Amino acid sequence: MNGTRARNVTEKIGSYLKKHSEALVKDVGIEAAASLCGKSKATLGRYYSADPEHSDRFMPVDVVAALEAAARFPHVTAALADLCGVTLSHAEGGRNEPSGGINSDVVALSQRFAMLMAEYSQSIEDGRITINEAKRLLAETLALQKVLIDMKLHLEDEAG
Repeated sequence: MNGTRARNVTEKIGSYLKKHSEALVKDVGIEAAASLCGKSKATLGRYYSADPEHSDRFMPVDVVAALEAAARFPHVTAALADLCGVTLSHAEGGRNEPSGGINSDVVALSQRFAMLMAEYSQSIEDGRITINEAKRLLAETLALQKVLIDMKLHLEDEAG
């Protein structure tokens, strides 16, 4: 891989991780995140800043762990897994615990997929997807992923 191409790949990975770091902080809330990890709000902002002066700053692993323990979803861990082609399944602290069984999972899955398709249809109506539309599609995709994880856990329970 030549130097320019390697730099472009590194920049895309960095941008991807920064977006997920921002999602993690917003999931927890900036005030709570700063308190949880002992960092200032400005420092947290630098971890996901797109400004060139902060392009080489990333959230330390201990900060990710502290924030993901308080978050509804492991945003950065999921992003790292995506980059490696790995699928995650998590069931800690009551999250994603089997609650309704396969039948309710199938209903939830079809509802979430319908919501994703409706969002996509609305987004592509003018022939292009804006940044805000892409963010909404991403949110729907993550919600669909959560339903699939619940379904996987239910199936694993039934399989014994």
